[in-house]
Amino acid sequence: MTARITGRVQGVGFRWWVRRQATLLELTGWVMNGHDERSVELIAEGRPSSLDELEGMLKHGPSGARVEGVSARREPASGEFEGFGIVRS
Repeated sequence: MTARITGRVQGVGFRWWVRRQATLLELTGWVMNGHDERSVELIAEGRPSSLDELEGMLKHGPSGARVEGVSARREPASGEFEGFGIVRS
């Protein structure tokens, strides 16, 4: 899954929250702040049910965040990730 989350999602621990949720769901991939200062982007791979669960969670985010939109699409997994990390932009 590739996703872009917009709203007040930077400076509120959103990337750390995503990493924790993805790890608990046994997903691999990465999350990073978008360059526009209003978005977070991620790639997640794993079981379809876990991806569905993460996508649902992204619509609410952690406390302090205000999610205005989630754009997500599914593509075949690359299998290149060993864990779930935070990319510094």
